[in-house]
Amino acid sequence: MEDREKKLEELIRSMAEDTGIPASIHPDAMEKKLEAVKTAKKRKLRRAYIAAAAAACLCVAVGIAGGYTHFFSGNPGAADMSSGSAGSAAGAGGSEDAGTANSASAGAEGSGENLIASAEDYDEIYEYIQAEREQDGTADGFGFTAETESAADTGASASSTDGAGVSSQGNAGNSYSDTNVREEGVGEADIVKTDGGCLYIVNGQTVEIVGIESAEMEELSEIRLADDCYVAELYVQDDRLVILYTRTEYDCGENGYAGAYRDYTCAVIYDISDRTNPVKAGNISQSGYYNTMRVRDGYVYVISNFYADMAAAREDTHAYIPEVQGNMIEASDIYMPQRQMGSQYTVISSISLDDPTEKADSIAVFGSSGICYVSTENIYITESWYGQDDADVTQTSIRKVAYKDGILRGVAQTKVDGTLKDSFSIDEYNGYLRLVTTVSQVSGSGLAGLADFFSGDEQEDSNSLYVLDENLEITGEIHDLAKDESIYSARFMEETGYFVTFKQVDPLFSVDLSDPADPEIIGELKIPGFSEYLHPYGDGLLLGIGMDVDEEGVTTEGVKVSMFDVSDPSEVKETENYVLEDMYGTDVGYNYKSVFVDVEKNLFGFMAYGDVSEYFIFTYDDHGFREVFSRELSLYGNVRGLYAADRFYLVNGNMVESFTMDGFQKVDDIVL
Repeated sequence: MEDREKKLEELIRSMAEDTGIPASIHPDAMEKKLEAVKTAKKRKLRRAYIAAAAAACLCVAVGIAGGYTHFFSGNPGAADMSSGSAGSAAGAGGSEDAGTANSASAGAEGSGENLIASAEDYDEIYEYIQAEREQDGTADGFGFTAETESAADTGASASSTDGAGVSSQGNAGNSYSDTNVREEGVGEADIVKTDGGCLYIVNGQTVEIVGIESAEMEELSEIRLADDCYVAELYVQDDRLVILYTRTEYDCGENGYAGAYRDYTCAVIYDISDRTNPVKAGNISQSGYYNTMRVRDGYVYVISNFYADMAAAREDTHAYIPEVQGNMIEASDIYMPQRQMGSQYTVISSISLDDPTEKADSIAVFGSSGICYVSTENIYITESWYGQDDADVTQTSIRKVAYKDGILRGVAQTKVDGTLKDSFSIDEYNGYLRLVTTVSQVSGSGLAGLADFFSGDEQEDSNSLYVLDENLEITGEIHDLAKDESIYSARFMEETGYFVTFKQVDPLFSVDLSDPADPEIIGELKIPGFSEYLHPYGDGLLLGIGMDVDEEGVTTEGVKVSMFDVSDPSEVKETENYVLEDMYGTDVGYNYKSVFVDVEKNLFGFMAYGDVSEYFIFTYDDHGFREVFSRELSLYGNVRGLYAADRFYLVNGNMVESFTMDGFQKVDDIVL
């Protein structure tokens, strides 16, 4: 995508985001909602809301979003109605009020301008919402939220120490692959998992458990959720299965025309010691649609995005305060933004895998929701700002929340110039946060911004790199990098960082970060095309997956795989490349979990699409890249490749195929 196209997309997204589109019709949640509602009446209403959302993207300035209410007050009824379980999966509510157990204390953390304070009361939050609403209706400037990364950020690490354990039915000697995760040592959910003895697969409204101990695959059991539950992902560890889904409730209103939707994110934990008979062990529900989750040291951290109803009356607190287990989060557990206005929350709750009968802790970060990065110790919530506080460049707000053994605590907040490409543009190492941003001039917003765009009256972009300390104070920084280009991918590897910019050629920059106070650009490699995804591939090697583009930067010539020699970061070299000439895109750039990488086995795989979609697996040696497997895909949708023992499994929708790892010969298939 060219820079002008990217700017136009960001501008339109910003207009849609700031309108306050309900989560039920949010662009990132549209597919979820289409699946969530099945009745005729709801289908009719949903189509009307979808039309409004589509129109809002281009017609926000004429007030499309002013006529609806997204949330309604009342208790959530997010029952999972799944087989093999009893009771409600969400909305049942615990006996204690949300936020009272192990909650962060009221007041402020951090120092100076980087203080992060919790709300004094719900009235203060309401005033912030009204300030946001007033600005939306009267001010020229507006903010937007960068595309939220849930199962759709980029880049990865090859394994996670918190990954799925070996099944009690499996062979403890079996090796198996885990989900490609953002941070090594922090577990993540996905649509397919294995524990070496079984496959666990999201299949529409069901989760399928498939036995793979023998050559012939066998469906052992399934867990079916209600039709209005959108199953997002699942996670497996030892004898625990976590299913994460969003449930949408609808209230018809008194006259049947003033209805509203409300979303709940739910995590249901099952005991799967008997894979043929999963038994529900506990659950947690919270306001908003599902964003992502993480697992660390036996605790699950569930993250959702909740949109406040900006038109709600002050006394209708359920419409603008998020809930956990049916109880509103205490004001002291809601962290306020730097700007005295807001309309969205990032809700974070924790629950123990060993004892999932009640939540461990919960907080909400108020303002807007955006890219979420989770290190081994901290959760970073970011917001992209466009023309806020009279700034003449785009900016990113960063909030830091510490987590340990299920306890959550706000630490600090700050803002820097520029916006992040994805969660791989931000990274924590040895207590320091490193990030690389693209800085764009803000010449106008709304229709004025569109007019500036089409008139060509734009100033060139640049890029910046920051190093922040534990209090989010700037320790070191570099500005004006790669002018008139944008960040396309990034990867931080201990004391060295790499990032790719693009306009006509692909500069791969290397940065020495050994001195946090004095980061230094030490290398720059320019080659045609660009890498959308970077992955460490053993000692001194960096794998890049992206697009091959002609020297003018105009024509895409295929999907390109590159291997970079980074043994000397100051002299980075592209040692080999391979082009899939008939392919014009991959899902790698927006969904890092779709990439299969096992450096020890010297294999990596991904889906590419052209006239047809195919899944490819490559190996790499002194002779370059070699394609060892390709399979044309018959179904459209998410695809995962993974292995257990001596077989490779390709999951495409409800179709599972198995192949030998030695030679990739077909073994079996099963339709779920």
